[in-house]
Amino acid sequence: MAKVLDMMQFLDMNDTAIIKAAVQHLYLSFGSVLIGCLVAIPTGIWITGRDKIAGHVLRIIGTIQTIPSLALLGFALPLFGIGTLPAMIVLFLYSLLPILRNTYTGLTSINPAFIEAGNGMGMNSRQLLFMVKLPLAMPVIMDGIKISTVYILSWATLGALIGAGGLGDLIFTGIQTADANYILAGAVPVALLTAAAGWLLGKAEIALTPAGGK
Repeated sequence: MAKVLDMMQFLDMNDTAIIKAAVQHLYLSFGSVLIGCLVAIPTGIWITGRDKIAGHVLRIIGTIQTIPSLALLGFALPLFGIGTLPAMIVLFLYSLLPILRNTYTGLTSINPAFIEAGNGMGMNSRQLLFMVKLPLAMPVIMDGIKISTVYILSWATLGALIGAGGLGDLIFTGIQTADANYILAGAVPVALLTAAAGWLLGKAEIALTPAGGK
């Protein structure tokens, strides 16, 4: 009971700092994923139908995923300094693969009959893309965005190591001071945000699934 009371008192005394850290964490995470979507989805569209190029692009982006996050942060420091910018660049790079791979997979796995039907209706390539291909591929693309978002929300805690703030600040403060209250104040919101983002994006994925694909 005493520990519970201590935690409640800690939260009451640090609620402003926790909220500020959570807002910064969301900014780092969703900002990185949004930029990742703006790059990965058009790239996934472009490499569709270009199998040789697609293989090279996916391998290059996949290689980034094999680099340890701490090492990538270390590479970013001399180039971009400390703070939000290098953290977002690293998180953006990590966000690319699931979105790019799912965009490519979603577009290449469409039933050819739908494309033939669109051609039969006289659609040009642009109309075919936006009215047939992307709507049919959207559930798979959304799944990639969901995977990326969940990963990035967790990895964003490492941004605290280079002065980017976020909930990682609380976790590392707790580690340095051996104070479990700080660790919980950072880790629990990250877990809740990750679960909430996964649930919301899962609902969006269902909503964007064409009626014929349910």
